[in-house]
Amino acid sequence: MTQRMLYGHSLLTDDDIYLFNEGNHFNLYDKLGARVMRVNGRDGVHFAVWAPNASSVAVIGDFNGWNPRSHPLKPRGTSGIWEGFCPGLSRGSLYKYHIESSRGGYTVAKTDPFALLCEIPPRTASVVWDTGYAWGDEEWMRGRSSHHALSAPLSVYEVHLGSWRRVPGENSRSLSYRELAPVLAEYVSSSGFTHVEFLPLMEHPFFGSWGYQTTGYFAPSSRYGTPQDLMYLIDYLHQHGIGVILDWVPSHFPTDEHGLAYFDGTHLFEHADRRQGFHPDWSSYIFNYGRNEVRSFLISSALFWLEKYHADGLRVDAVASMLYLDYSRKKGEWVPNKLGGRENLEAISFLKRLNEEVYRRYPDVQTVAEESTAWPMVSRPTYLGGLGFGLKWDMGWMHDTLDYMGRESIHRKYHHRLLTFRMLYGFSENFVLPLSHDEVVHGKASLLGKMSGDEWQKFANLRALFGYMYGMSGKKLVFMGGEIAQWREWNHDSSIDWHLLDYDRHAQMREWVSRLNTVYRTSSALHELDCAPEGFEWVSADDVEQSVIAFLRKSTDAREILLVVCNFTPVPRQGYRLGVPGGGTWNVLLNSDDTEYGGSGYFSVTTVDATPEACHGRPFSIELTLPPLSTVFLRAPAENEG
Repeated sequence: MTQRMLYGHSLLTDDDIYLFNEGNHFNLYDKLGARVMRVNGRDGVHFAVWAPNASSVAVIGDFNGWNPRSHPLKPRGTSGIWEGFCPGLSRGSLYKYHIESSRGGYTVAKTDPFALLCEIPPRTASVVWDTGYAWGDEEWMRGRSSHHALSAPLSVYEVHLGSWRRVPGENSRSLSYRELAPVLAEYVSSSGFTHVEFLPLMEHPFFGSWGYQTTGYFAPSSRYGTPQDLMYLIDYLHQHGIGVILDWVPSHFPTDEHGLAYFDGTHLFEHADRRQGFHPDWSSYIFNYGRNEVRSFLISSALFWLEKYHADGLRVDAVASMLYLDYSRKKGEWVPNKLGGRENLEAISFLKRLNEEVYRRYPDVQTVAEESTAWPMVSRPTYLGGLGFGLKWDMGWMHDTLDYMGRESIHRKYHHRLLTFRMLYGFSENFVLPLSHDEVVHGKASLLGKMSGDEWQKFANLRALFGYMYGMSGKKLVFMGGEIAQWREWNHDSSIDWHLLDYDRHAQMREWVSRLNTVYRTSSALHELDCAPEGFEWVSADDVEQSVIAFLRKSTDAREILLVVCNFTPVPRQGYRLGVPGGGTWNVLLNSDDTEYGGSGYFSVTTVDATPEACHGRPFSIELTLPPLSTVFLRAPAENEG
């Protein structure tokens, strides 16, 4: 039978308390929550929870019949932390915190904010657990800085773990972390991607939120297994040369009673004023970034996934909603900052400190901002006045490009600016070019479904789009299903339509994406200067009438030069002349219209000779036949490079 609580045996030092209340403790995952330990020769669990406005806090669980009078915690001075040691408990025990508020007699049973594991939803108890695991990814961890430099190829496969692939014959069940590991590793490797980015794996009560309504900021979703099972998945991917980026959500949290909301009978983690603390779009609460303990909580969460789970990066969701006090609000529905402006000064300070701490401890990872406005210097260092992220999603490119590709080819000449505008700001940030999950749900159609034209043209357009994306400056991201040209929108309740790979056009699309990934990784011109203007040069940006663009990609010191040409109409362009930097024979590296990828094979040559005929302000030029709805890559002869 479990023994009564013991007090005075704490994981928390006075320095821990001071730093936590000051907002500068970023290893709280080793101090708060339920931690297995040994005291005076007795094994048990130390519990600690922050509830400063509680009149009493007790641990309830399967070990005491969920009795709130059985295992009370005691306050640690005036820190707001309640703690105690319970001998006899071990890994696997279920528990919650029973909180009686000092404000109005409010009582509630709460999930542990620092729980390492929770019950499988819809059950909501926390589970005593640990993060012990024997990692085997030493080689990856030693060399991962080379995979995350701005000069390195970064091609990300975005995955919703619960719907990527279901158990054959059991479409109602997702693969577990361990079941997924070998299958996903083989698929990602053979498709040529360098990284996997998981939609949030942190525990969340509503599966349909895709993880973006997080309740477990230190607990991976138990739907797919234990913490060690997720570690195995990441370890396996690392051992097969694949990086792992985790989606992380510090922008808001759900209103579920068992979670962070109204935690101790007060608005502890969120603002009390709904104009500041409630998100109208998502019906969720907004963190109070100005509260020291909340900052310690969130930054500890970010560092936890990097330390304990060996994550290679964090993609931070909905940054724009954090930066603006009037985000998605009408006049009178928001509170200006102390200077009278719309900027959330506390959130800005939080994001800067977050990135400073991440890169101070883990300089070989990347933080990635999903930021949808023109906020300046998102991916610039804080010492220069930036927010400190390593990379930023180029949402403008995504929306403009998909708008363009959805238009009938005959009308595209009137919207040519959607293709060229991007390069006016293309190097103001370190950009990722995303074709993400948000664009293939809620009636927006799949990537293939967005393309204009008949069936053949839709496939050709999608091949041309992928080619254009991989040729353009910036890192790459493709959401699962896009690479096989799935017809229907993504549905989180069912698997990707893998049966489509039995059909030539879909298998050929996957082969095209795989080939693009290979060339992107192996051609220094396509990745070394992804984030620098020296790596990009327009050849033809103004052929509005024929809807053709052409540009050069160059490696450092122009050791390698590629020419990328896109024809966004179904009309072949005979004798199309383009200026190039030198003479000699240019080799065709890629052609989206090749029959190998489902194209027409209209342009089948493998080399093109440059002649001393001036064009586009250059002394040499080449003459091409541009295939219909295509992207073609050509490599300069060695004598023109360097």
